[in-house]
Amino acid sequence: MLHKPTLVDTSGSGLCLLAKLSRFRILVMGLNLTWLLPSSHSLFNALSLPPSISHFRKTTKMMSNELLVLLCLHLVASVLFRGVQCQQVSDFDNPVVRTRVTQLVYAQISNMTSLLNREIKTHSSFCVIDPDADWNTAFNFSSDLDFVSSCILKTKGDITQRLCTAAEIKFYLSSLLERSRSANYLKPNKNCNLNSWVSGCEPGWACSVHTSQQVDLRNSQEIPARTTNCQACCEGFFCPHRITCMIPCPLGSYCPLATLNNTTGVCEPYLYQLPPMQPNHTCGGANIWADVSSSSEIFCSAGSYCSTTTKRIPCSSGHYCRMGSTSENRCFKLSSCDSNIATQNMQAYGIMLIVALSTLLLIIYSCSDQVLTTRERRMAKSREAVARSVRTTANACQRWKDAAKKGASGLQAQLSQTFSRKKDFVDPEEINILNQPTTETDIELFSHSHPITSIMVSSSSAVPKEKGKEPSDLMQMIHETENDPNIRNNVHVEIETRDKNVTARVSKEKQLHTHSQIFKYAYAQLEKEKAQQEENKNLTFSGVISMATKSEQRKRPLIEISFKDLTLTLKAHNKHILRCVTGKLKPGHITAVMGPSGAGKTTFLSAIAGKTFGCKVTGSIFINGKHKSIHSYKKIICFVPQDDIVHGNLTVEENFRFSALCRLPADLPKPDKVLIVERVIEFLGLQSVRNSLVGTVEKRGISGGQRKRVNVGLEMVMEPSLMILDERTSGLDSASSQLLLRALRREALEGVNICMVVHQPSYALFKMFDDLILLAKGGLTVYHGSVKKVEEYFADLGINIPKRINPPDYFIDILEGIAVPSGSSGVSYKELPVRWMLHNGYPVPLDLQQNAAQFDTYVNVNPTKETDPDGSGHEERSFAGELWQDVRNVMELKGEKIRLSFLKSKDLSDRKTPGIFKQYKYFLIRVGKQRLREAKIQAIDYLILLLAGACLGSLTKANDQNFGAAGYTYTVIAVSLLCKIAALRSFSLDKLHYWRESDSGMSSLAYFLSKDTIDHFNTVIRPLVYLSMFYFFTYPRSTFADNYIVLLCLVYCVTGIAYALAIFFEPGAAQLCSVLLPVVLTLIATQPKDSKFLKDIANLCYSRWALEAFIIANAERYHGVWLLTRCGSLLKSGYNLHDWGLCISILILMGVIARAVAFFCMLTFLKK
Repeated sequence: MLHKPTLVDTSGSGLCLLAKLSRFRILVMGLNLTWLLPSSHSLFNALSLPPSISHFRKTTKMMSNELLVLLCLHLVASVLFRGVQCQQVSDFDNPVVRTRVTQLVYAQISNMTSLLNREIKTHSSFCVIDPDADWNTAFNFSSDLDFVSSCILKTKGDITQRLCTAAEIKFYLSSLLERSRSANYLKPNKNCNLNSWVSGCEPGWACSVHTSQQVDLRNSQEIPARTTNCQACCEGFFCPHRITCMIPCPLGSYCPLATLNNTTGVCEPYLYQLPPMQPNHTCGGANIWADVSSSSEIFCSAGSYCSTTTKRIPCSSGHYCRMGSTSENRCFKLSSCDSNIATQNMQAYGIMLIVALSTLLLIIYSCSDQVLTTRERRMAKSREAVARSVRTTANACQRWKDAAKKGASGLQAQLSQTFSRKKDFVDPEEINILNQPTTETDIELFSHSHPITSIMVSSSSAVPKEKGKEPSDLMQMIHETENDPNIRNNVHVEIETRDKNVTARVSKEKQLHTHSQIFKYAYAQLEKEKAQQEENKNLTFSGVISMATKSEQRKRPLIEISFKDLTLTLKAHNKHILRCVTGKLKPGHITAVMGPSGAGKTTFLSAIAGKTFGCKVTGSIFINGKHKSIHSYKKIICFVPQDDIVHGNLTVEENFRFSALCRLPADLPKPDKVLIVERVIEFLGLQSVRNSLVGTVEKRGISGGQRKRVNVGLEMVMEPSLMILDERTSGLDSASSQLLLRALRREALEGVNICMVVHQPSYALFKMFDDLILLAKGGLTVYHGSVKKVEEYFADLGINIPKRINPPDYFIDILEGIAVPSGSSGVSYKELPVRWMLHNGYPVPLDLQQNAAQFDTYVNVNPTKETDPDGSGHEERSFAGELWQDVRNVMELKGEKIRLSFLKSKDLSDRKTPGIFKQYKYFLIRVGKQRLREAKIQAIDYLILLLAGACLGSLTKANDQNFGAAGYTYTVIAVSLLCKIAALRSFSLDKLHYWRESDSGMSSLAYFLSKDTIDHFNTVIRPLVYLSMFYFFTYPRSTFADNYIVLLCLVYCVTGIAYALAIFFEPGAAQLCSVLLPVVLTLIATQPKDSKFLKDIANLCYSRWALEAFIIANAERYHGVWLLTRCGSLLKSGYNLHDWGLCISILILMGVIARAVAFFCMLTFLKK
């Protein structure tokens, strides 16, 4: 029988240790296989195996040799040394033994992650991304285990009996997450309650279990009874109040033994006091690990780093150490870092970034503007050179023609005496000047004015030779002209451009691809048209008929507008603003609409153009004799409003070119588009200002008269078939008005139907119109017919125009009641509409029949059924009834606008304009130029953002307790406010331009997308400008890239919201909303979510998601001792570490939705 040995020699210390550690769990080769070894007091028979040895044999066959050896050693120790009593503590002084024991104890500690993994995933998944990584970051002590070895010596190897089990750690962590504000209070438990209270329940102390009790650290369900052998907590561990076990302090903390301050009675560096009535109780170790606001005393102080939980080392020069650091971080170059500093000074990098960014922006804006200016200057020089060349060629050709005609006339006079008996005959093939084919009209005109024979023409060049004389100066000039290659080339180009069929256009577009060639073609055509106009001045009647029948002159579709009994009544007031208007607008005619104020002139034009809202329209409007919608011909109809709606930050030529590119047929070659633009510039007299900015209210540009002509030219370049102009000559001098009318006259020669409102035209201007519509107050027609017959008509009524009085002014004075008709007619101005109705046999309204009864010619033919024209006879309504009627009228008006926006009419214009992608390209170029010319405004926006970043970065330093939430809150408010106000300009200033362009058929989607695309440049740059100051002043733990991505998505979101505000509200209200909205939404987002309603409202605020993304990006960088601080802060705010991608996605989605809402509002509520 074996005796129980007593180990007194040092050689038996290892065996004594194995006997003491017989309750350890063995962790080998990273496997989660634990084996509970039998305790030393288990009763085995000598060398007999336990009952489960067969199962043990099967299992050991699958294990490594090392595990088998260790298990065998344990079996031998448990059998031979059961009941071992180690008589000396010096066993742990052996370094080999202590190292082995330390490794075994550390294995128990490091295995705690797998024990709590499920609990962490269940209750703390919102603040832990990877439980293994986060827990190991906090409790990976493999680099230095001295504090464990010290604790083994202090506890005499009893450390495993004092470590907290999984159940105790779970109890502590759950109490922290569920506690109120006091981190020192834990719920009563098995060991510390009213009936059981030992010294280990005090802060900084711990106890051990009974020697007969086994501790299973894996047990997460039951707290073991731990009330014996209580002593102070080991260094590097913390012992919470009301728990009798030890927990290792996490990395980044400093947990030395406390010392009593006799003055304050506090155990420093901690904040607990000794319990009363216990004189033998001393200060222990650390007592708490919680968030930084509750347990800042165990956090490694800023300016120092703690490589282990028992060592604190000051930060050396050239390095910085944040609070809770485990190592010192090297400072970047150019940053100032003294010793014992918490953060490095990164302001130099911010200054470098803003300098680089400013330089880049300066280069972009300056060079781009310079490139545009240089390009325009070069194009202008090239164009002027081409124009001079073409004019020289045209003048030479004209001189050649004049010389040929003069020579032919002189030759005819010389030979008329000799060949007087010859019969005059003209051969069309022989009358050919510079290879230009002569039309029949030219032949007729030439034969009437210069009757010559073919012999004369053929022999005209030979006459001087027959006489033996040298060629005259005239003939020498002709030969020089013929031999000039430039003239021949230009003439050749002129000849080539005569064919107008589609095939020739395609080949011409391929041949003319450079700017010089295109401008040469355009100016050659212009000179040809000028020469043709000069010839047309002397045309005979047959020549005019021949010119009018040419297919080239009438290439636009004709539109004739006829209307019968056209009446417009305001729905809200039941008042007529236009009554019983009947007539016709003919193609090729310029019709003037005149009348006193309130006569309904603009209303008449709006009714013709289909732009009447809130009115009841009766009567009929026919287009080319068919009852069709005017909107079906929108692509070939233009409306020139009263206001000069022109882009002021574009040049005259750029305005014209953009309108031509978007509205002319897509298959029209580029040379022809350039020709049309050049023709309009030429005929409107805008050559001198073609490269000048139109100008705005703030920035002076061209003159007012030139601006009005540009306004008309925007519609002329699209070659319309119907032009409607509202008061285009108002404010123009006589010369400018006549210049405008001459340009319109040229349009009328091509069959364009032109109708315009005119105020007080001069007599010369009045005579340039073809037809006149004269309206009286109330919208009644006084005259509608030829301008040449208006005086005759009024003379038949007995109204004669006094001498030296302008007829249009006299008519307006009569209709205003200012002037009394001269003569003995006795006709009142109120009777003039009735006289016109009787003159044409139109039905007379009932309320006007009393004026018609006095005339002998009155016949009641089909009278109208109007009984209450002024709306004065309707019964009185109550206040509520009138209010309801007003609301109903407003809703009907909104409904009409929405129907007009979304109900598309069938296109009958037979013109295919560029698609949305081409228009998007043209809009993109235009908006880009406008932004480049607004560089000063952009620079001011960036400067304000820069100052905001510097101020907020200086005032709101990064706070570790809430992960910089205060600074990020101010950032969200400031960036949202500034970016919204800047984005308002994109649509607030261009509403009128959009209304005009969308009414003309341009793509609203291309317009909106081009604005948004150009604004993406600011969306990318603005976060950089702001962060260049804010980030490097605060220097949070999150990376610059993370902050930039969040801020980029925030700017994208608020820009879309600003679009909606700018489109839906007026500028003043939009600016007010842009200021209030970020503040209100951020306050809502940062309020405690006490109810589901508040939580749902906060989820709709973009600031909530931006703030969460900022805080998550920063909180991810806090590890080790910051783990509980991170979880507590995120739990209080309701954030989740896994939601960073979700926050970014929601911000982008909100930006997209805001843009969709803005586009919908642009299509509906702002349609005019």
